[in-house]
Formats: sequence, C-alpha cells, structure tokens
Amino acid sequence: MSSKPYLVSFPGPEAQPSSTSMVDAEALDAYSRVVTSVAEAVSPAVVRIQVATERGRGGSGSGFIFTPDGFLLTNSHVVHAARKITVSTPDSGDFSAQLVGEDPDTDLALLRIDAPGLQSVKLGDSRKIRVGQLVVAIGNPYGFQYTVTAGVVSALGRSLRSQSGRLIEDVIQTDAALNPGNSGGPLVNSAGEVVGVNTATILPAQGLCFAISINTAQFIAGKLIRHGQVRRSYIGVQAQTVPLNRTIARHYDLKITTGALVLAAEPGTPAQKAGLQEGDVIVSLDGEPVEGVDVLHRLLDEQRIGKASDVTALRGSKQLELKIVPEMRPS
Repeated sequence: MSSKPYLVSFPGPEAQPSSTSMVDAEALDAYSRVVTSVAEAVSPAVVRIQVATERGRGGSGSGFIFTPDGFLLTNSHVVHAARKITVSTPDSGDFSAQLVGEDPDTDLALLRIDAPGLQSVKLGDSRKIRVGQLVVAIGNPYGFQYTVTAGVVSALGRSLRSQSGRLIEDVIQTDAALNPGNSGGPLVNSAGEVVGVNTATILPAQGLCFAISINTAQFIAGKLIRHGQVRRSYIGVQAQTVPLNRTIARHYDLKITTGALVLAAEPGTPAQKAGLQEGDVIVSLDGEPVEGVDVLHRLLDEQRIGKASDVTALRGSKQLELKIVPEMRPS
C-alpha cells in the first residue's frame, strides 16, 4: 500500500491580522468612541437658529446653550438686523429668542430663551488646547440638524477680520469641516468641553476653518449680560497702516517701522479736538507703540473712555505730542 503525501495548509498572511492593523483598529475604535461620546453629551445643548429680517428674508445658523436658564451663544452675523429669532432645541421644540446683545467686532451674539428643562454645555479653557488635538464641531449646515464633524486643531493664535473691519484675536484654526449653517455652533474637545465658537471658513479652500476661542466668548458674554453691548473707546479717525520714513524713524529713535496714517479726523470727535489732521501718522498711544490700525483699535479699550491719553504723531518731519480724551464708541 503506497503512502500518499498529504498537504497541511496554514493560514496565509492575509488571514492573520498583523499587530499593526490591530493597533490601527483599536485606535480607530478609540477615536470613534471619543467622537460618539462628545456628540451624545453636547448635541442636546446645540440649537438651530432661524432669523427673519424686516425685508422678510430669512437665514439660519447654529448656537449652543451654556447656562441652564437659557443663555446661548452664536455669531453676530447670524442674528444681525433680525426682526424675529426662533431657536429650535433638540428636545423641547421651537422658542422665540431675545437678543441680549451682540458684538460685531468679535462676531459674537448672546441670546436667551425661556424654556423648561434645558441642557447646557460645559465650557473649557481655550488656553489649554494644543495643535494636533482632536476637536469636534456640531451644528446645522444647510439646515441638516445636529451634524457632527471631527478634525484636529491646525493652528492657534490666528487673527481674523470681522465684518466691522476689526481683527478678532486668538482665533483657533481647525480642519473639522464647517459649512454655511455651522456658524455659531460649538467646537468641542475630547472631554466634551466647548473650546471655541465656529465662525468662518475660507472658500474655496478645504480644511481652513476658524473658531473664536471660548475664553474670548466668555469675556464678551459677560459684557453683554451686564451692559447689552461691549463698551470700547474711539477717537474718530479714519486710518490705514503705512510704512514710516526710515530716516525720520531713526531720528526720533522709533522702534517701529509702520504707523497709523490719519485719512480723516471726523468733526467734533476727540481726534479733531486734539488737533490731529489728515496726513498725520500716529506712532504711539500712552507710550504703547502703534504699528497700525489694528493695534490702535486694540489699545482703544473700555479703560480709556474719558481718560486723557498721550498721543505721539508724525506730521511731515516733525514729531507732535498731543493730549486726547477718547469717548465711548457709538453702538
């Protein structure tokens, strides 16, 4: 009886999951768990905002409730010039909202609704976030309610131009996908804490999305709760940033290379009363270097309202020292 050899087959490499693929699968599962838990925790406090204006035109955006008594944050551009604001909550239905106040300079607005059993988000600390950190955005893009996208923090400390023309400082850049309707929704870390207010995308670029830091938002919300507006000072100039004449800058030992050129000093304003004229270049305010319009705007805060300040300006080849009393900027 002849013996026949027999073959024993072993599973090939494709049948044996590698340790690398197992690690990848575990990481993906952990990622999914984080996103899922964040969405479940935060979504009940995310609202859809629908706006009607005097002309009858409507718009929509997102927002989030951050106090149990119905205060919620969104973007100023979502609710600006609204005649009627309706807020839709996931669990309680639709409610008419009161606009407590808005600040176009930071593109933030504060609303309030009167509704029972509201869920609110937990606010984090945007100073603690790091580049590369996982973040989740929740909102209502194109009316698709409670849409969740995830990504990472791409950069910190960005500046973004608001619709009022001022720079919004300390902006978070993320690649978590945002679309029209996401504006005003929360940007959330892996612990379920809101670290930013989604505000803008750069079109047609992909993955360039921005959120106002929650620390800025909390500061502005406090001002709006107390005053209904954010008080800032102004001097009444139209200005633009220009390079300084290097010879003149060296002569006066100026440490800056640019300043704020006065295009016009409006009649009756602090600038006109102080003697600022068209063509003057402002280079310092109370000893603080003024490298341009954005720096001047930042220095003109609430603390300078009604307080005499020292302005240094160049008029041709001469350096002027003027006294100016900033006033509260009209809303």
